[in-house]
Amino acid sequence: MKIVASLNEGLAYNEDRPAINILLETETSKEIRIVFRKGQIMKKHHTPFPIVVEVFKGVIDFGVENEKEQLTAGSIIALSGGVPHDLTALEDSIVRLSLSKQDKLKRVKNIKTA
Repeated sequence: MKIVASLNEGLAYNEDRPAINILLETETSKEIRIVFRKGQIMKKHHTPFPIVVEVFKGVIDFGVENEKEQLTAGSIIALSGGVPHDLTALEDSIVRLSLSKQDKLKRVKNIKTA
């Protein structure tokens, strides 16, 4: 099986909250694109499963356990399940989120924003 997706194609920014779309799904994972306008946030939340977050474009303040880490294009961070974290876009940004197949896109879309 072959699946191809693009982080750049079909970009759609929301003015009031980050735009969240599934790019592709495999037998083991889901690849999600989160498109932020400068200043948009995803408030503190956690996932029951491990995640990997990659900043593809832009700059994100990534808060983990009350510490902020500034992630720029090309930065990747991995978290175990249950670790509280938040994201704030310091400029227009594109983020790739790798989720466990068992996790739900709906959970990500329901994360509180500013």
